[in-house]
Amino acid sequence: MKSVLITGVSTGIGLATLDAALRAGFQVFGSVRTQDDAVRLTEQFPERFVPLVFDVTDEAAIDAAVKLVEQTLGERRLDGLINNAGVAISGPLLYLPAEKLRHQFDVNLFGVMAVTQAFAPLLGVDPGRTGKPGRIINISSVSGKLASPFVGAYVASKHALEGMSASLRRELMLFGIDVIVVGPGAIRTPIWGKAEFDAYLNTPYADSLKLAYDSMLKIAREGLAPEQCADLLIEILLAARPKTRYALVPKSILNWWIPRLLPSRWIDRIMAKRLGLKPH
Repeated sequence: MKSVLITGVSTGIGLATLDAALRAGFQVFGSVRTQDDAVRLTEQFPERFVPLVFDVTDEAAIDAAVKLVEQTLGERRLDGLINNAGVAISGPLLYLPAEKLRHQFDVNLFGVMAVTQAFAPLLGVDPGRTGKPGRIINISSVSGKLASPFVGAYVASKHALEGMSASLRRELMLFGIDVIVVGPGAIRTPIWGKAEFDAYLNTPYADSLKLAYDSMLKIAREGLAPEQCADLLIEILLAARPKTRYALVPKSILNWWIPRLLPSRWIDRIMAKRLGLKPH
């Protein structure tokens, strides 16, 4: 039986991927941050699911989770690690508190690396384990390649994740462990409903922030279902020769290919017009 560890399975893409992996016959280890979520998901998925209670910024809790996975697998290798857990911190960069920027990177970048380092022996770095080397999938975003105003911290963390993933993929060739990046566009998840723009309404960006927030909610409502992303992740886990990066973007010509092909100054002007980012 194949096995996979998915971080952040309590909601959204993580929850949908947990369900898809179980239906595909995987044994699934899934991280949540609270015992209540662990109990809820165990009741919902009583077979082949092992909850792991840890925050990706808590190295001691991650180490405890490694021991539980080791006990469950025995001498077998872990077939997959999906680094899905993440947060999205919003706000204009000029006014964003430093601690919020640090927290964004603690979760979306350093947390990914902490989990990867901790579980790397189970994926294939430990030569004493049986089975083929595992595969790592890092969940990035369309923001890993494209930048939008007022989510600069999130954009920066995903740009960094893309670069780190590429270097990691080349380093892990030594152990036969592959690293794949998946960059979704708008997905119908709660992440952008948590945008905290109210704290910045006393700045010069107030009017633009209101327009940006309304746009975010509209895009999220029209986004892809988390299940579509989950199906792609399982497909990648099972593929014989996966690509190094996948983009899963609704209306991809408009929201992915054109913004990547147009000159940056053109995109600047389009965003300025849409969000009122022009000098008064």
